[in-house]
Amino acid sequence: MEKAKHVIGISGGKDSAALAIYLFENYPHLDMTYYFCDTGKELDDTYRLIENIENYIGKKIIRLQNDEVAKTNENPFDYFLKSYRGYLPSPTARWCTKKLKLDPFENFVGDAPTISYVGIRGDEDREGYISTKKNIQSIFPFRKNIWAEDVINKVLYNGNISMISDLYASHLNGRQLDKVIDIVHTPFDVDPKDKNITKRNRRNKLEQLLDLGVIPFNKVVFDFLKTTEYPLATEEDFPMLENDDLLIREDIFKILRESGVGVPEYYEKKPYQVEEKTGEYARSRSGCYFCFFQQKIEWIWLYEQHPSLFIQAMEYENAEEGFTWNQHETLADLIEPKRTEQIKKEHLNRMNRAKSKDSKFLIDILDDTESEGCAACFI
Repeated sequence: MEKAKHVIGISGGKDSAALAIYLFENYPHLDMTYYFCDTGKELDDTYRLIENIENYIGKKIIRLQNDEVAKTNENPFDYFLKSYRGYLPSPTARWCTKKLKLDPFENFVGDAPTISYVGIRGDEDREGYISTKKNIQSIFPFRKNIWAEDVINKVLYNGNISMISDLYASHLNGRQLDKVIDIVHTPFDVDPKDKNITKRNRRNKLEQLLDLGVIPFNKVVFDFLKTTEYPLATEEDFPMLENDDLLIREDIFKILRESGVGVPEYYEKKPYQVEEKTGEYARSRSGCYFCFFQQKIEWIWLYEQHPSLFIQAMEYENAEEGFTWNQHETLADLIEPKRTEQIKKEHLNRMNRAKSKDSKFLIDILDDTESEGCAACFI
C-alpha cells in the first residue's frame, strides 16, 4: 500500500500558521508538505505571513491554483466569477471555497493516501468545511480528540464494542482497563428520528473515554484504523498518538509571537470614533478581503483602513440582480454616514459588554464569528 503524504494548508489565518510552526517544532521528522491556495484576493498581510512562515521553517510553501485558472493569466476569483455570471459567493453557495481552495488541494493530492493536518483549536466545537475524499484523512493536533468525526463514528459504533474492548486490553490493564471497559461496553442510545440526540450521546461516550486517557484512546483508534482503508492504515506508527496537548486561542498567539513569525496585522485593533467615544475594530478572520462571512463592523474596517479594496468590493455588486455581499444591503448602503454610525454604535456597545476580556486582539471578543465559515479559508 502506498505510503501516506503529510500535508498542511496555510490559509493566512492565525491557527494554520501556528499549526505549521507547532508541527515543525514538535514533529520535525514528519515529511510535511506545506501548501497555500491563492484566491488572488487576499490582503497583503496574508502574503507577508506566508513569507514569514517559509523563512521560519526553511521550506517553500507550494502555491496551488485551480487547473482551469492555471492555463490563463486571469485572477483566480475573477475567472470563476465570470463562469458564474457574476453571481457572488455566499454562505449558501460557497463556490469560492470549492473552486479556489478545495478543488486545487484535491487535484494536488490526487488519489494518494494523504494525512491533512487542520488547525482547529481545543476551544472550538467544529470541524469546518474540509475535504471528504476517502483518500484524505484529517487530523486535528490542537484538540483533545485529534480524530475526525467520521473516524469516531466508526470506532464508537455500537456494533464494534467487542473489537474496541479487545484493542484496549492490549494497551491497558488493571483498574484502568476495568473503568474503560465499563464505558466501552455501555452502548449509547441511537435516536433514528433525531440525529442530534445520537450525536450528543456518542460525544458523551467519547468524552468519558478521553477523560480516562487520551493516549490509550489514540492507540486504540490507530489499531482500529489498521483494519480500514484510511490513509493512516499505511503507517507503521504515528507520532501524534502520544500527543495529549490541548491548545486554545491564547496558545496560538503565543506560538506566533515567540517564533518571530508574528501575528498578522489585520488581527490588531485600530481605534475608531463614534459620538465622541472611542471604539476598536479589526478583522476577525483571514481570507479574501471581501469575504461574505465578515461582520458589518469588519466591512467598515475595510472601508476606513483599505478604501481602495472596499471600492473594488463594491464594484463586484449588482444590486439589480441581487448580487450583493450582504443580504438586503449593498456596500454603498453600508457606508452611508448614518448607517456607518449605527454599525459603530452597535459594535461599541457589544465591546463594552465584553470589556472583562482583556485582549490585544478583537477576535478574543468576537468569539462567535469563529464558528462561521470554511476551515479551508480561515483557520
